Amino acid sequence: MNLDQYSSIFWDFGGVITSSPFEAFNKYEKVKNLPENFLRKVNSTNPNVNAWALLEQSKISLTEFDNLFFRESSDLGYPVKGSEVLSLLEGNLRPKMVEAIQKLKKLGFIQACLTNNFIPTNELQPDMIDQEEKNNILNLFDYVFESKELGLRKPDQEFYDHVMEEVKISPEKIIFLDDLGINLKPAKLMGITTIKVISESQAREELESILGITL
Repeated sequence: MNLDQYSSIFWDFGGVITSSPFEAFNKYEKVKNLPENFLRKVNSTNPNVNAWALLEQSKISLTEFDNLFFRESSDLGYPVKGSEVLSLLEGNLRPKMVEAIQKLKKLGFIQACLTNNFIPTNELQPDMIDQEEKNNILNLFDYVFESKELGLRKPDQEFYDHVMEEVKISPEKIIFLDDLGINLKPAKLMGITTIKVISESQAREELESILGITL
């Protein structure tokens, strides 16, 4: 068991602890006759200042996001309301990932949740898991870093600098799981071991292999 080598696990939430929204994005694109991965293209165009980035840093309201995303998607050839995209963010809980977090907690690992999110409204609660269940999961972590609270988001370097300042753990002792390579790149450059999550089973297997334990 590599407890001497690693002491902390960092987790993304959506796409890691819950299923990825990209499948819902692709289904929406088929129904609306949009090019495949068009929504991801909108989100990755001008990624530091686009509607998505501003929403996840609490710099614009949901109404402003709706309008700005519509303009951005229109500029790329296919108008899409931002509110329709947000409604696709529902994800199913991955129970075995939660079990892994619980076991690692018992083993003494320091764990943090690093998530890009936004302030929801009563009309828009994108998580399929209820708030109480989500809170119970978040309470398993020693640290929770939310973009909506910090005004910083992955993959901005300032986000990671803030996290490292707070946790005060050597990067070489950390493993970070995220479903987006763009979010893993800054962490990897800092010396953090990274796992790109493609599926629940794949992520668990890679984590078990790195740590030398069975979860």
